[in-house]
Amino acid sequence: MNTSALRSTLLLLTLAVLAIGATVLWQQFTAPRITAAEQQLKAQRWLSVLPAQSYDNQPLQQPLHLGAAALDHSRLLAGFLATLKGQPHAVVLHSQTQGYGGRLDLLIAIDGGGRLIGVKVLQQQETPGLGGQLVEPGNTWLQGFVGSSRQTMPDAAWALKRDSGQFDQLAGASVTSRAVIQATHDALRYFDEHRQQLLTGGNDE
Repeated sequence: MNTSALRSTLLLLTLAVLAIGATVLWQQFTAPRITAAEQQLKAQRWLSVLPAQSYDNQPLQQPLHLGAAALDHSRLLAGFLATLKGQPHAVVLHSQTQGYGGRLDLLIAIDGGGRLIGVKVLQQQETPGLGGQLVEPGNTWLQGFVGSSRQTMPDAAWALKRDSGQFDQLAGASVTSRAVIQATHDALRYFDEHRQQLLTGGNDE
């Protein structure tokens, strides 16, 4: 290899190393911003199940240690504590159940008294126009759960009217409706059975 070719090769190698180094430095510089933006989007999505003025902490940074999370009709994947002025105010439970079309993930917010303050679909695979109505703009079916608790409604009432319960179903989506009602009831029962643990941040001490 002559001197000119060697110089060209070294120049190309140097440029390649500089390009790789610049890419690595750029990734390191932007990674924290990307992570922060992703966390902010997740918080906006997950915490929308809570009334805006019902907490002043960062609930997603206060995860709960859930025990016995496999319930009758669903399972709990995670839980978070919402506090207001330093006092426990609500918990958000991430529940997973089986819908008509597949896995159905819910966020269920319960206040310190065991009352439902919000139910939101996080992920679903239901049929559009039927079970998929859960996430359609303007659908208010989930709002029918807000304000309910096991103290104000007996356990037997947590079912569709066609099953001798107190809830209407989404039109044409009895399987999906039943799954949501059962998962919500599971979450309320879990909260009642683990209230002290949940409201103290997951510690029994």
